[in-house]
Amino acid sequence: MANDKETIRLSLSVSPELNERLEQLASSGHTTKTEILRKAIALYDVVAEAKSEKKRLGILDQWRRGWDSNPRARKS
Repeated sequence: MANDKETIRLSLSVSPELNERLEQLASSGHTTKTEILRKAIALYDVVAEAKSEKKRLGILDQWRRGWDSNPRARKS
């Protein structure tokens, strides 16, 4: 994390519902709302880069192996 001389403070307006969700995520992750937003921006950056490179992203179930969870990939 950058020190205070290298950080820029932003002001952000969100709905009460979004603020509540940020608080829930921060609490359950034992972190801060700021850190949740940093991670969300990092994830968005990965998605934007993949999209610009015409790549596909997915979320795998930890209990399934590889593409086994893709119904199209299953053998009949």
